[in-house]
Amino acid sequence: MAKIGIIGAGSWGIALSVLLHNNGHEITVWSIIQDEVDMLARDREHKDKLPGVKLADDMIFTSDLAAACKDKDILVLAVPSPFTRSTSHMLKDIVKPGQIIVNVAKGVEENTLMTLSQIIEQEVPQADVAVLSGPSHAEEVGRGIPTTIVVGARTQKTAEYIQNVFMCDVFRVYISPDVLGIELGAALKNVVALAAGIADGLGYGDNTKAALITRGIAEIARLGVAMGGKFETFCGLSGIGDLIVTCASIHSRNRRAGILIGKGATMDEAMKEVKMVVEGVYSAKAAMGLAQKYNIQLPIIEQVNEVLFDGKPASEAVKDLMIRDKKLEHTDIPWE
Repeated sequence: MAKIGIIGAGSWGIALSVLLHNNGHEITVWSIIQDEVDMLARDREHKDKLPGVKLADDMIFTSDLAAACKDKDILVLAVPSPFTRSTSHMLKDIVKPGQIIVNVAKGVEENTLMTLSQIIEQEVPQADVAVLSGPSHAEEVGRGIPTTIVVGARTQKTAEYIQNVFMCDVFRVYISPDVLGIELGAALKNVVALAAGIADGLGYGDNTKAALITRGIAEIARLGVAMGGKFETFCGLSGIGDLIVTCASIHSRNRRAGILIGKGATMDEAMKEVKMVVEGVYSAKAAMGLAQKYNIQLPIIEQVNEVLFDGKPASEAVKDLMIRDKKLEHTDIPWE
């Protein structure tokens, strides 16, 4: 049995707390919001974010961050990506040397262009930082629906330890040393999912969705490899796997926001309607910053930025994608 602190009581943090408790581990869940802590302790259910998923009587809920971290074998950092730095800063004097932090949020910081694990390592340099990602909606994980993910870590020992803690008959865990590639796939797929939702909102069909997924992963891999990620990672769970589920699922907040934008809502109106953090909005500008830094073309992500931040009509963005200059699909396949 491991002692685990879940830092963040949103839908993903709660879903993982249920999974890990079912695996036989001791669980403490932290939220900065005292009312949320009181509600979870009283109702044993997060009725707003994960209704119907019951929380065991021996799970502990607290707003005391030090108590949530004390003597824990693993800390699962499950706060939304915009709050990764501020929460990590709060952890810097609490985390013990070598204590494992598994980040499960997805994003890139806009002003620094840092991945979330890089932020955590900067703020909490004494921690052993790992990441967990893949096609894994909280609504399904919380109900024990079979799910497969990948864990990235700096050492095989840490990766295997996390794998053993999380893995069970409904949650299969692969491991990888490509932390950077896992994080980039996880963050950038949210931007493409916004595009997929916009296409749905415009009334387009399966052909359009398939095109966005296929060309979207090409963009993500092109940038990711230029930054040092491994191509194989983008063909895996945190790449094409996560992209498919986020572009197609009713659970995807990024797709839902995109649908609203495609129907004419502004970015702010869509985010308010979804009522959850739409992480693709926060990663979109960062993705363009990375594209400029590494001189990589990201036409889909560029058009998403113009729709989100420049007021470009979504239908015009799709048209501009369709009439781009003629291209080879793969430039490294020679003619005979």
